[in-house]
Amino acid sequence: MRFHTRKWVKPEDLNPNGTLFGGRLLQWIDEEVALYAIIQLEIPKTVTKFMSEIDFVSSARQGDIIEIGIDVVKFGKTSITLNCKVRNKLTRKDIITIDKIIMVSLDESGNPVPHGKTRIEYVKDRLDNQ
Repeated sequence: MRFHTRKWVKPEDLNPNGTLFGGRLLQWIDEEVALYAIIQLEIPKTVTKFMSEIDFVSSARQGDIIEIGIDVVKFGKTSITLNCKVRNKLTRKDIITIDKIIMVSLDESGNPVPHGKTRIEYVKDRLDNQ
């Protein structure tokens, strides 16, 4: 699992229990997965189609630093399937896992469009090929 982003849990991110609000965490995950998919597929109109069961296994508190990890499961014709894990950076304790997130590339009319990708590409590889 590659951990791409870190977030600092601040007072505005908390629920009435004083722990990280699940909706805020899902917002961060959705944004991170979208950015990852857009960069991988090189199609700016790539959107969330599906997110599997979400399993909150622990929580985070104000001041905690969490990190969001993403792995590619597979490339489809118009989609990319990912999984995600969020953990506490300092304790390494898992907070949430999502086994399957499907992102779909769209054309200007909002219809699925083939992206032509079959493997993960890293920026350094793209620069080496220019």
